[in-house]
Amino acid sequence: MALTLDDKKPKPGDMIEIFRPGYMHWALYIGNDLVIHLAPPSELPGAGFNSKGSVYSSKAKVKMEKIWVVVGDDQWRVNNQLDDKYQVRPIHEILRDAQGYVNTVLPYCLFSQNCEHFVTEVRYGKAESRQVRQAVASSALAGLGLILAGAVAAFIRGGSETNKNDEY
Repeated sequence: MALTLDDKKPKPGDMIEIFRPGYMHWALYIGNDLVIHLAPPSELPGAGFNSKGSVYSSKAKVKMEKIWVVVGDDQWRVNNQLDDKYQVRPIHEILRDAQGYVNTVLPYCLFSQNCEHFVTEVRYGKAESRQVRQAVASSALAGLGLILAGAVAAFIRGGSETNKNDEY
């Protein structure tokens, strides 16, 4: 199993961020080296963007597995990223609800019902994915950049054509 990015040991109810090639996978630590996570069929350690299956999956299974099985050789860390935004639900409720989902097949959507949405819903009672929000914002900025570059190119082209016409 890959080492954690920091020395923080997980406690029951902690969110575990796993650094897959090209994206993050999320799980909820429940103790005794076990995690619960929402896994589309393509979710495997090290799969990364080489496995596009999660984009096309419409269902995923909630699994309880040993942390090192889920992490594989990928790096990971405890990341309770929304503790400053939302109140953490009581640990006994987090663990009860997470364990209640085990072996359940749930709807899956990369943009609105993914593994990060699942663990934040269980921990905070709010389904949220900063990963998706950041990807959408980055895509919007990239699109805006392309539009701006096209406008500048058109302006420059338009100005040079005017100069050519003036020469005749």
